[in-house]
Amino acid sequence: MAAISLQTATMAEEVKLFGTWASPFSRRIEVALKLKGVQFEYIEENLSNKSPALLKYNPVHKKIPVLVHNGKPVAESLVILEYIDETWKHNPILPTDPYEKAMARFWAKYMDDKLWPAATKVVVSKGEEQKAVIEEIQEQLKTLESELKEKKFFGGESLGFVDIAANIIVFLLVAQEALGLMEILTEEKFPVLHEWYQRLVDDAVFKECVPPRERHLGFFKARFGSSTASK
Repeated sequence: MAAISLQTATMAEEVKLFGTWASPFSRRIEVALKLKGVQFEYIEENLSNKSPALLKYNPVHKKIPVLVHNGKPVAESLVILEYIDETWKHNPILPTDPYEKAMARFWAKYMDDKLWPAATKVVVSKGEEQKAVIEEIQEQLKTLESELKEKKFFGGESLGFVDIAANIIVFLLVAQEALGLMEILTEEKFPVLHEWYQRLVDDAVFKECVPPRERHLGFFKARFGSSTASK
């Protein structure tokens, strides 16, 4: 049975979020909803025993996250983020300029298409293969550093679409600590991105939507600890 808890802010609409506590993808949606001040009901899913409601609302992929707004389901985290931004116009997370909006979509997709597959690979690899994956991740971080330049956030002065999508970097660094991996995001190699990361995790709303640290470390150790560790 799915566990249910209630969150904060607006009244008249029914908003539900199906997710799991350790998933960066459902955590993205929490950040966006809280930035908008939207009241929502959070439903924790057990992915080894998915609820009938999740299967009903996402019959195609049968995955979290799923946002249900007044009975209408929306799946896939980046799609949901855009839906949230278009539905609740205040505190926008996407730029209004068409080119800047296209670039935000590009870099968010880069997170999912490039960085996330490498991040999931690094936690199950070891030895030389793991070192090669870390080098690949650092090349991707170098690309992100070049894009960030001197901006406070990827979206400019405030937390935006790309920054929310980049929450997978937080999950990657928790995995690094839990599994004793070689340090990935160093201040020496990535001064701009390192400063951005500190700013991100210090943001009040973002911080509220990051999994509890000790529980998160324990999750990675329990799930991947025996199969990794660089030699």
